[in-house]
Amino acid sequence: MIPIDAATARVAVRGLRSEDQTRAQDAYARAVWSVLVEPGDGVAGALVAEHGAIEALRRIDDSGDPEVRRARARWAPRGQPGAVDAALDAARRCGASLVVPGDAAWPTRLDDLGAHAPLALWRRGAVTDAERPAVALVGARASTAYGEGVAVDLAADLAAAGVAVVSGAAYGIDGACHRAALSAGGATVAFLAGGVDRPYPRGHEALLSQIAATGAVWSETPCGAAPTKWRFLTRNRLIAAMADAVVVVEAGWRSGSLNTAAHAATLGRPLGAVPGPVTSAASAGCHRILREYDGVCVTSAADVLEMLGAGGPPPPAAAGQARTDATTRLLDALSSRTGRSPNEVARRSGLAPDEAAILLGFAELEGRVLREDDGTWRTIARDAPGGRRTG
Repeated sequence: MIPIDAATARVAVRGLRSEDQTRAQDAYARAVWSVLVEPGDGVAGALVAEHGAIEALRRIDDSGDPEVRRARARWAPRGQPGAVDAALDAARRCGASLVVPGDAAWPTRLDDLGAHAPLALWRRGAVTDAERPAVALVGARASTAYGEGVAVDLAADLAAAGVAVVSGAAYGIDGACHRAALSAGGATVAFLAGGVDRPYPRGHEALLSQIAATGAVWSETPCGAAPTKWRFLTRNRLIAAMADAVVVVEAGWRSGSLNTAAHAATLGRPLGAVPGPVTSAASAGCHRILREYDGVCVTSAADVLEMLGAGGPPPPAAAGQARTDATTRLLDALSSRTGRSPNEVARRSGLAPDEAAILLGFAELEGRVLREDDGTWRTIARDAPGGRRTG
């Protein structure tokens, strides 16, 4: 296996404070784990959780745990120092970053995966706002015009409401959602099944560059790694965990999107599906979610925003009353003549910024507020001619 003591010693850069050296060494050890194991390896996850990334590597060779000994047989063929250096070099060439738990950019929602959480992530792009509400929109590669049309409407409306759109950058529904979110000037992130230096599918190379320019492209596999069927399936758990709610827009009876839905159900994420024609095989999976997974029937972005606000067991009347009260506070914080930024609205209303963003999205869909081109918000006056309320 990799001689971890010698390798981490090289990372102790002269002049760094001791705590910074420790973090750098831990990050290097996690890069090693990223190369050694397949995504979602629970044995590695439990070992690192118990002993830390560096000590866990030291314990591989002499562990008495039979599970670790069996796992060592599948890890050992990858235990070459050159493999780690090659991944780090490839990351430098494509401008990717290694992100590990404890970093400011680490997506803490992924910690809900427990022992199957990623040990490290590779990222191209900017640091995304971890507090921003996020929705995973996924669906079939072989999508129909109906499915893509619904996907575009959902992604654009959610992005305009301040919700980050999470998907897998595949052809079909995924690509339509990413493009719509970008067109709306919103945030979108993509999870790949291979290294972030290997855009996949190749036809989405330009799209992935656009996503990286304003959001982020993530992968659990190191740079240079190729996408495989298994990695697509394990990637789906990250899409589900990264989101506050998961919506399947269009999917066949055996679509891979149902795998993402299953992860969402396991994690307790609100799960929804868009209904389609009962005669369409492309929507059979969505109907299966509605029937077998007790999914929410999604017909518009308002339904998805309602899912984001659910998050607990109060009865519908109480939840509705709570939202009404919060909306009143939100509208009181706005002006019909002067646009106000979302942060200013949150400050004036006493709401959390993410809660204010969701309620602004609701109010916009209800025709009560208007989002200006500069990103500010104002209420719509009720006495405008022609039935349109203006300021």
